[in-house]
This record gives sequence, C-alpha cells and structure tokens, in this order.
Amino acid sequence: MPDAIDRYVVSRYSKLLHGNFAGMMSDPEREAFLRDLVEDARTITDDELGELLAADWRPRITAAWLIGVDRRTAWRGRIRELFLESGLVFAGQGYCFALARFGTIADAELLVSYLDHYLARPDLRYDQEWALAALHHIDADLTTAYTSRYLRPGGLWESWSAKNSTDLPFHKMYFAMLCSRVQRAVHTADVRR
Repeated sequence: MPDAIDRYVVSRYSKLLHGNFAGMMSDPEREAFLRDLVEDARTITDDELGELLAADWRPRITAAWLIGVDRRTAWRGRIRELFLESGLVFAGQGYCFALARFGTIADAELLVSYLDHYLARPDLRYDQEWALAALHHIDADLTTAYTSRYLRPGGLWESWSAKNSTDLPFHKMYFAMLCSRVQRAVHTADVRR
C-alpha cells in the first residue's frame, strides 16, 4: 500500500482538498495536474482504490476523486457507506465530487440521505456545503429539484447554516467550476487517444 499512497496521494491530496487546484496553480500547472489526474484515474486498479479507501482521509479523498474522474460507478456502494458514516474529516468532499460525476438519480438520493441526516445536526459541520453543491449540480444536469426541499424558508439548510456560516451561492458556483475543469480535462484526454 505505501506504493499506492506514494504514487497517487502524497503529491496530490492537498491540491484536491477544498478543490485547491483551481486557485493555487497557474493555468499550465493546473492543466498538467488535471491531465495526470485523468491518466491515473484510468490506470489505478480496483485493488489500489480499495486500499486507499481503507486508509485515512488523505488516501480516501484522493481515491474518491480518481473514482469520480473515471466515473467508476461500481464504487457507489462503498462511497455510500463511507460518506454516510462520515468517520474522517475532508474525505466527504471527494465522495461528493464522485457522486456529482456519476450524476444519476441514485446519486442524488444518496446525497439526500446524507443531507437529511447531517443538516438536522447543526452542531456538526462536515461536508454539508459540498453535499448540497453536488446535489445542485445533479439537479442542474437532470433538471430535477432535490435541493429545493432544503432551501425553502424554515428548511434544514436555513437552520443548519444559522449555526454554520457559509456562502452557498459561491460554493455551488465553485463546485460547478471544479466539475467543469475536470470534464474538460477528461474530454481533452479522450480527443488525444
């Protein structure tokens, strides 16, 4: 396993955390980072992904991004378990990204399960903003309205965000931008094949 961590995680997790790659790199550096991310997402083995998902948050967030980039929906069940458990900080950001990339009704419903549970707990701040942004992203793609139940006056988002200051419009825009940059990198890699 140290080989998988050395190869996929060590130089990458801090750039994936909070989507830092979007703002902390020049355009050429970001393009190279995303190109390598797409290549590794296509070549990492399922055994290696399983090992990364069994480790701490750094390998988990990296594995989730790799799963999402390559849209490996076979990992949905494992992501569901880890995401709903929320046992480690930051890893949920990667799970949200993967679910948004999968982009189906099943993924929206998984995000709804998470939000129903964790928005009802204003004392907990995990990845609620990421989950709502991912759900909004899926809503936009599928023309569904899952997020509306949380955003109505008196809804769960209002009560949760009253104790957890956040800029939801910015977060939704930022999340969409991250997904768009990854999609462009995937498309560019496909064209070069």
